[in-house]
Amino acid sequence: MSRAVVTGGLGGAASWIVSSLAEQGWDVRSIDFQRPSDPAAGPANVDFRAADLTEQGQTWELISEFDPDYVIHYAAYPNPLGHGGARVYENNTISTYNVLSGAGSAGADVIWASSETVYGTVFAEPSFLPDYFPIDTDHPTRPEDPYGTSKVTGEEIAKMVTRRHDVSVASIRPSWINYPGNYDAATIREHFDMETASLDDDFGVSFHNAAGNFFSYVDIRDVVSLTERAMEVDFDGHEPFMAVAKENLLGVDTADAVEATYGDLPSEVDLEGDQSAIDYKNARDVLDWEPEHSWREAEGESVDGPSFV
Repeated sequence: MSRAVVTGGLGGAASWIVSSLAEQGWDVRSIDFQRPSDPAAGPANVDFRAADLTEQGQTWELISEFDPDYVIHYAAYPNPLGHGGARVYENNTISTYNVLSGAGSAGADVIWASSETVYGTVFAEPSFLPDYFPIDTDHPTRPEDPYGTSKVTGEEIAKMVTRRHDVSVASIRPSWINYPGNYDAATIREHFDMETASLDDDFGVSFHNAAGNFFSYVDIRDVVSLTERAMEVDFDGHEPFMAVAKENLLGVDTADAVEATYGDLPSEVDLEGDQSAIDYKNARDVLDWEPEHSWREAEGESVDGPSFV
């Protein structure tokens, strides 16, 4: 039986990964700050463990004794909000170092959650335009916040681990993750007005942050499929992969929406209609992956999530 360690296993994205791997018969060890209130409610082939991943000893122990084929690292503070910046950066950076170096020492390949925020536009004050559209994995990273900076640092850790331990590391850069039947992105679309749009708008679900990723998003099921595809395909070293839907979350022309919000566009724009402003080309080329889900169907779908959260 194949074995995988998944960190942040009770979190929004990682819990779906744990559930999917368990359904496929994987032997999974889920590591989070705490265990489920009723671990027996989870799949029998999932071993739930509680740990502080900023502590190297227990992190390495829980990885090495399990002898995994893959380590999937999704544990992190998910944004720079709600905690001090130093705490966000320290937690995310140290835990990523401990998990990825522990995986490398155990000879396990790694898939981990980086972020679209490495480009800097999401949490910058004010947000700014990229060099070109669509943004791809070759675009420079320019974060101004502790969260995006922690993810850039994490990708450097990933490169170090591939060099030192001769394992592969996939850095998944999800756009705004939405969940079937509960799409937060709907709030942005319902309030967006091409005539009045500006970076000052805020609809509860932050319009500023949605504008900062240029109205891109991704369905959790496509995050899961990309993560699993990165486990299936052999590649060398470190590769970053964008996890995005094919289209924006607004249902309008992408370039028009960005120009209305920012008052300008980069000099190089190669977008058609509502095409996503972020390109998943590297995932398509290296992994033969395509997103399958759109907000047009997903918002009304009823899909059971993980049973243990």
